[in-house]
Amino acid sequence: MAKEFFAHVDTWVFDLDNTLYPPEMRLFDQIEVRMTQFVMDALGVGRAEADRLRLEYWRRHGTTLAGLMREHDVDPGPYLTDVHDICFDVLVADAELAAHIRALPGRKIVYTNGSAPYAQRVVEARGLDGLFDAIYGVEHADFHPKPDRAAFDRVFAIDGMVTARAAMFEDDLRNLAAPHAMGMRTVLVGPEAVEADHVHHHTDDLPGFLSSLV
Repeated sequence: MAKEFFAHVDTWVFDLDNTLYPPEMRLFDQIEVRMTQFVMDALGVGRAEADRLRLEYWRRHGTTLAGLMREHDVDPGPYLTDVHDICFDVLVADAELAAHIRALPGRKIVYTNGSAPYAQRVVEARGLDGLFDAIYGVEHADFHPKPDRAAFDRVFAIDGMVTARAAMFEDDLRNLAAPHAMGMRTVLVGPEAVEADHVHHHTDDLPGFLSSLV
């Protein structure tokens, strides 16, 4: 059982997109459309090229924003405001998830490559408002994205957590490497299990997994 592996944990770190809501709600699809449009407008390229660059920057730099900043000196503020100007109606409250997060012992935080205001809106739409001690966005990491180790170092230093007593829940396999190296318990959240040295656990049912820990 997973419970014994989390007995030492007193800080629970949750990614946001496709972690605190399931991928089938398709919220991030809206963001991807707006990201492509932003790239088109900022760089003066067509849709196909903008889509290619969006994915290439995500692969090479961790996020599209990081690629735009590093290769084109794009101002992150307008970008974050624009791409997160979406409709949240596709999200529904999850009372079961809320109950299991509430039951976890210790502090709970959200850490996303999106912005903190965007994360707050997602949390509210999912009925999770008031459950988290802190919400950190990419702006708290000086716009360094996960999976960069520097991003985790910055955010976790702000938070003051002891990483050896923390767990990370994340849908992106890349973003669990640094937490694992920092001594955290790592959980890959998503439909498919992936064998990797830096993944301790996998779940395709976050509420069910959390229910087994308390």
